[in-house]
Amino acid sequence: MSSDKDEDLIIVRRVQSGDQAAFNLLVSKYHRRVARLLTRMVKNQEDIDDVVQETFIKAYRAIGNFRGESAFYTWIYRIAINTAKNLLVTQSRKPSALREIADEDNETFEDNSALSNIDTPESLYESRQIGVAVNDAMTALPEELRSAIVMREIDGLSYEEIAAAMDCPIGTVRSRIFRAREAIAAKIKPLLGPRGDKRW
Repeated sequence: MSSDKDEDLIIVRRVQSGDQAAFNLLVSKYHRRVARLLTRMVKNQEDIDDVVQETFIKAYRAIGNFRGESAFYTWIYRIAINTAKNLLVTQSRKPSALREIADEDNETFEDNSALSNIDTPESLYESRQIGVAVNDAMTALPEELRSAIVMREIDGLSYEEIAAAMDCPIGTVRSRIFRAREAIAAKIKPLLGPRGDKRW
């Protein structure tokens, strides 16, 4: 993680020194991750593309203010989240449903031991039911809780990185993630039967 941060900082310093082309390296590196983050907040693909583009435009314009105190991707995540929030407010709509948890980027939910047995048609059906329940539970979460749990469980960010991205104290991040996990656990517990007593 630190080597990534150091490499990004070197590229940022190049951009700040006038090497505009160097910014393309950062775009190439983080375009997909930013777009993936936004799919949890924005449903329309054209809107996602617009927000991604606007995010990097804003980042490029503001890069002179980047001091390297946080990782570049934490900084760009914060810009992306705020840009998406602005879009949603402008469109006067709530954040839309997440893509199904069975998506290739959501391995954290797929890999837990309670859901690992998918050898039979019955267990396959059960896994789908659980996936739908998790998806529904996450869709119903307030935006702050959903963003926090996605960044933690799917994007693998640390509490410190999430706090920086969401511009809030670490204690608030821990509380949001705990509340999100409790809400999701309550939704899937009836489907797990005796296994429902285990943490997912």
